[in-house]
Amino acid sequence: MPKNQTNAAWDTLLDLDAQPAGPLHDRLRRALRSAIVGGRIAAGSALPPSRTLAADLGCSRWVVTEAYAQLAAEGYLEARTGSATRVRPGVTGPATGTRPGFGDPPARPVPQPARLGPPFAHPRFDFTPGLPDLRAFPRKRWADAVREAGRQSPFTDLGYLEHAGHPHLRETLAGYLTRSRGAAIAAEDLTICAGTTDGLARIARGLREHGHTHLAVEDPGWTWTREAVVDAGLVAVPIGVDGDGLRVDLLRDQPWIRAAIVAPAHQFPTGTVLAPARRAELIRWAHDVDGILLEEDKDADYRYDRRPVAAIQGMAPSRTALLGSVSKTLSPALRIGWFATPPRWTSDVAVANPLGLPPSVLDQLAFAWFLDDGGYDRHLRACRRRYRARRDVLVGELACRLPGARVSGAAAGLHLLLHLDGVRATEVVAAAARDGVSVDAVGNYASEAGAGDSTLILGYGNLADSAVAEGVSRLADAIDRTKMWNVRG
Repeated sequence: MPKNQTNAAWDTLLDLDAQPAGPLHDRLRRALRSAIVGGRIAAGSALPPSRTLAADLGCSRWVVTEAYAQLAAEGYLEARTGSATRVRPGVTGPATGTRPGFGDPPARPVPQPARLGPPFAHPRFDFTPGLPDLRAFPRKRWADAVREAGRQSPFTDLGYLEHAGHPHLRETLAGYLTRSRGAAIAAEDLTICAGTTDGLARIARGLREHGHTHLAVEDPGWTWTREAVVDAGLVAVPIGVDGDGLRVDLLRDQPWIRAAIVAPAHQFPTGTVLAPARRAELIRWAHDVDGILLEEDKDADYRYDRRPVAAIQGMAPSRTALLGSVSKTLSPALRIGWFATPPRWTSDVAVANPLGLPPSVLDQLAFAWFLDDGGYDRHLRACRRRYRARRDVLVGELACRLPGARVSGAAAGLHLLLHLDGVRATEVVAAAARDGVSVDAVGNYASEAGAGDSTLILGYGNLADSAVAEGVSRLADAIDRTKMWNVRG
């Protein structure tokens, strides 16, 4: 490797034949990512111009630009107008390796501390999915809750408590979920954990100890979901989603699957709400195979066209584990989540996770106080009004600036889909990032390369109201530039 960082990546060996079978641009992407993660291409190194690398590899320029665009969308590269494409600081070296999901590393790298600094963590125009409005976190009310929890708690609460969580929060939360989500939960079957992914990993370990080998996951779906499944020692099996939700017929085609993860209230990223007939079909499948459903309830509190849909768990409590958290209602920084298991699974999951620890006792008691006081309900009502108004403005701006694009999945949750025509979403993601616009592509969450290639995910939970119009304007400009660049290229 030359010492000069200006051209440090130009002479790096890229063995495309050693990569798994697939399209040439995908094999190039994997080879470049492996070189970056392994440290063979140093941070700050400039990659060869697309024409130069294409000539060296004997391929079309499109193959190189597509690989570069995908790596930029995943956070490995940064590209600026008039400058070379470079490796971003903080993503090189063995410590930043990724874990396998569907036989390939996840679509985006595991976040590292070096990636959290400006301008990447706080883009001016934040269409990142999965975040609530962090500006709206009820700081004073939460501070009051923490103070009350500390003042009222007996000294015995400051010692070691059971791994399932504080009894008071479990009792309070079980009542809340029964009332607000139509669940059927007993406090003794409810476990407090560090978030939905943590709860999923614990249940998956319990399934593995009970003889399960496979766990069905929605496709497309959250990268972290399938990572948690794989880390627990199970095979993550992608099952397609259509307009009615998870396809149960595909589950029945694979008799070795007896457990499935589903997000019926608002599937990520498609935004699909599981249809009533599909709900009944899914429950019948679980009974027929003596299986279990893992219901993710993340976006259930945000429904804008009608009242929130009740949880499946209330319809089939003996076959459904319900998982939730405050990550999309308050803040992911609190690290408070929960899962309710069917009674026959509660002890098995606990035994399979002897080191599983709940969040801070004071935070648990603060959340219980917040629930008891009615502050959580008031906060959610205010959030629903805020998000609905913001969504309406966003949809209006998209219709004005991008009249040829179609919007879907906007009836619930904190994101919507923007279906483009004549442009690849990953290229738009890279182009928009140069203008301070953070947006994502559906293809990053699919099991097969090329799926959802023309669809963007626009999260609006953490998007400032004042930034909607200009954010859409800059996104539209990025789309136009990408189309023009493709025509010229």
